[in-house]
Amino acid sequence: MDPSAASVSGDSAFMAIARTLTDAGVGSLPVTDAEGRVMGVVSESDLLAKAAVEATGHRPGVPGALARRRLNESARAYTAEDLMTAPAITVFPESTVAEAAWLAALSRLKRVPVTDREGHLVGVVRRNALLAALVRDDEGIREEIESRILTEEFPGTRPAIEIVVRHGTVDVWGRMERADARRLLDRIEGIADVTEVVDHLTAG
Repeated sequence: MDPSAASVSGDSAFMAIARTLTDAGVGSLPVTDAEGRVMGVVSESDLLAKAAVEATGHRPGVPGALARRRLNESARAYTAEDLMTAPAITVFPESTVAEAAWLAALSRLKRVPVTDREGHLVGVVRRNALLAALVRDDEGIREEIESRILTEEFPGTRPAIEIVVRHGTVDVWGRMERADARRLLDRIEGIADVTEVVDHLTAG
């Protein structure tokens, strides 16, 4: 995630939201309350109807009753709380890449707020960062485990351990002292692109 996430307060006015979006160079912003908890998300799309009415003084016709109602609501809105989409779809810092990617797809936003368990904003995660993590190939994961973890941290055990990676799932085979095995499995689980670790190790 990106920990330094721009946000706006619920009482932020339309022009202040637009300036923050422009200054931050993003298409959406989390909306937070006085305690920093995420209330919703306001995006460029939410601002467009309001901007059009401000510029022209009228509401052009649009097809579809639902679309027309949504645009009219946005056109009448004055604050971030009025404009935002709520409740916001958020993820936790400990969420897996796959979980965050699924929620990002549901939200249809390019940036998804990351909150702690009390709902306080701690950062945002970008869709392109999630996609990059998901498409990393299995061979790259295996090479990282073997070169960075096994070779550097468990040099004496390297010949006795076999690593197989399929679609982010890591199978670990071989013989290893249980204390070292637990530490190795924990280190592998800590790799962001690993979705599951299957322990086939035997004590020895």
